[in-house]
Amino acid sequence: MAADEKAQAKGEQAEGKVKKVVGGAVGNESLRAKGRAEESKGDLRAAKEKAKDAIKPK
Repeated sequence: MAADEKAQAKGEQAEGKVKKVVGGAVGNESLRAKGRAEESKGDLRAAKEKAKDAIKPK
């Protein structure tokens, strides 16, 4: 399950970055803001997974 969450985080980060760049290129501030939000959501999900891996017993 952790691999699924990590993949989802990477997908959110990538999709957010694309929306942010496209929004900036076409001057659409709404799309740019949505991209920043989605990228942040992916960053948070990735951080959560890293924290879970750090405390996982080995």
